[in-house]
Amino acid sequence: MAGKIRVVPVRALDVREVARRMRRADREEVWKASGMTPAQALTYSLRKSSAAWTVFIDGRAEAIFGVGAINILAGVGAPWLLGTDAIERHAAGFLRGSVEWRDQLLRHYPILRNFVDVDNSVSLRWLRWLGFSIFDPISLRGHEFRPFELRSSHV
Repeated sequence: MAGKIRVVPVRALDVREVARRMRRADREEVWKASGMTPAQALTYSLRKSSAAWTVFIDGRAEAIFGVGAINILAGVGAPWLLGTDAIERHAAGFLRGSVEWRDQLLRHYPILRNFVDVDNSVSLRWLRWLGFSIFDPISLRGHEFRPFELRSSHV
């Protein structure tokens, strides 16, 4: 089932909408990484981001993604995306769009680096599909996470 996908700069209303319906794997990941609720994690991520957008599917806010600086001088940014179950229901369109979004983030930062919960198998598959390198697990707050990284071909 193909939904109409639209990406726009994030608004406060979108945060409440996505946080309320955040997919289980993302809720668990933000709790393990930070001890935050979905709304707190989205608000924090937005505060730390230099750019962020909302993904609408069929007119409804279904995911929010962005990037924040890790090292501005070295061009290293931390990409993130938190969403609802709709991104899996509309996987084909979401995957097509995510290539463009990845490229947009690489224009901001030629090196993208972050970590993902080892139990978040859907996100791990998606990151590999996008071309990210996935590294051996590290421990954070007593939980296992896998660092991931992608470098622009211009680096």
